[in-house]
Amino acid sequence: MSSISIAEYKKLFPQPRRTSTKRRSQSKGERAISEGEATLIQHFKAHNIIFKHEFQFNPKRKWRADFHILNTKILIEVEGGVWSNGRHTRGKGYIADMEKYNSAMALGYQVYRYSTEQVKSGKAIEEIRRLIG
Repeated sequence: MSSISIAEYKKLFPQPRRTSTKRRSQSKGERAISEGEATLIQHFKAHNIIFKHEFQFNPKRKWRADFHILNTKILIEVEGGVWSNGRHTRGKGYIADMEKYNSAMALGYQVYRYSTEQVKSGKAIEEIRRLIG
């Protein structure tokens, strides 16, 4: 029985290149829209709710809220990855989100947070419609 090195094995049986499963933005400086955000955009349009997507609410920071309901002080966040140990549920990301949301509230905004599941089920748009009357 002969043996071969790992390098020889890899030459004989090359592995396919792995592709990243992370979303990539369309161009530099833009981020991909999540499924929850895309769904909420459709809901806003269906109910004629005027909004700004990726709203920079604090002029001193680069923070952006997913949505600002125009003519109100209401910000909407769609939190992804709540069941998959995503950025919003791990320590560092969770603390950063608290700082961001506290800053928005200190500036007079109300911050409402919804999971992708809540958006897709229609619960988010029902509550948002009640909030804005």
